[in-house]
Amino acid sequence: MQYARVLKRMRDAVRAGNYVITIHADEEMDDDGFLVEDVERAILCGEIVQRQTEATTGQSKYVIHGDTGGRGLLGVVTAFGCSGKLVFITVFAI
Repeated sequence: MQYARVLKRMRDAVRAGNYVITIHADEEMDDDGFLVEDVERAILCGEIVQRQTEATTGQSKYVIHGDTGGRGLLGVVTAFGCSGKLVFITVFAI
């Protein structure tokens, strides 16, 4: 797995509750009928499918695809913020 260390760090953050959800991600979760638990499960059981680089800051963002265990597949774009917390940037149904 190409992103094994990053994914482990993300999973550790989720297990510790060391994450924040942007307003945009919260609205998208609501629109698609997903719960925070669905996003957590997708990160804990899913895989990183793409790394993106923010054009203005050079910061890495990661796209994860995972199964919610009941509400279908979802994608989540995440990054680590300046504080070290995992940030859920957006969520979408696959």
